[in-house]
Amino acid sequence: MKRITILTATFLCLFGLMESPAQNTQSSRNMEKLKLTQEWDKTFPKSDKVSHSKVTFVNRYGITLAADLYVPKTTAGGKLPAIAVSGPFGAVKEQSSGLYAQTLAERGFLTIAFDPSFTGESGGQPRYIASPDINTEDFSAAVDYLATRPDVDAERIGIVGICGWGGFAINAAANDTRIKATVASTMYDISRCSANGYFDANDNADARYKMRQELNAQRTEDYRTGTYPRTVMNPKPADDAPQFMKDYYDYYKTERGYHPRSINSGLGWNKTSNLAFLNAPILAYADEIRSAVLLIHGEKAHSRYFSEDTFKKLKGDNKELMIIPGAVHTDLYDRTDVIPFDKLEEFFKKYLK
Repeated sequence: MKRITILTATFLCLFGLMESPAQNTQSSRNMEKLKLTQEWDKTFPKSDKVSHSKVTFVNRYGITLAADLYVPKTTAGGKLPAIAVSGPFGAVKEQSSGLYAQTLAERGFLTIAFDPSFTGESGGQPRYIASPDINTEDFSAAVDYLATRPDVDAERIGIVGICGWGGFAINAAANDTRIKATVASTMYDISRCSANGYFDANDNADARYKMRQELNAQRTEDYRTGTYPRTVMNPKPADDAPQFMKDYYDYYKTERGYHPRSINSGLGWNKTSNLAFLNAPILAYADEIRSAVLLIHGEKAHSRYFSEDTFKKLKGDNKELMIIPGAVHTDLYDRTDVIPFDKLEEFFKKYLK
């Protein structure tokens, strides 16, 4: 038995699985040097009730993420409950996620709004790609950061995902038991939408095969040219375009929500970005989430079925679906008269206690 133990230890040491604490600490400090904007460049006004600063942290793929930290100026003392926020899919922390984070900080939570890997001010190459695995990991990396802050209670950490990041939030909650409460607001299941199209209209093997052919041909061309062409996001819609396309344009391409670093305000995603989502249904284990989940969606949102179908998968009496009367998908991006912040505060105070 002793000989087996020694051999096992030798094997682990040879393959780098017994890294010393000193080595581990050093490697965690090897963060990419990011160029962070210091001036206030958000799409919402700055609050005088919270302190704001820029922070960075590293995910387990070695990508350095940039975040805005919001801390309430008046607290009762002691360690605070904390919330990490991200989304919508293709947005940056200066848009909707920052608004959610700042507002929740006004209500007593320490919060961060972060840019996902490969986007915004965060690191990662090539740029403007998404990943079902890495973007789920981004949430857990945010939890790593929050759990090790001296002013945060590591047993009281929650997350908020908006739009496509609502799906990643649900996926993260299924995998990360440190997350005690999850809110998915106006959520998309990006893997389902990528593989099946809107309303599952293209849910068949032939349609997916054709998509894979096109995306893989693009991969060959990308490698040949050494470039990564991008899609065009939210062009000005025609008069007869679906209303939700007009709503996206109204948020991302006008003064209301435009931001120069936002993928959805600019040239869009790397053309092959969707490829990974065709084989990776991110909500496969949603039914195994034991922590609290709140799904919020607009009554008139084209995407409402994502939350309704996800809610059917969830189990336990700590799960809730809230439908906002009359609201469309983008109303929950920035309309403070529509976003139910009182409900979010109540939910997080109940489950992060």
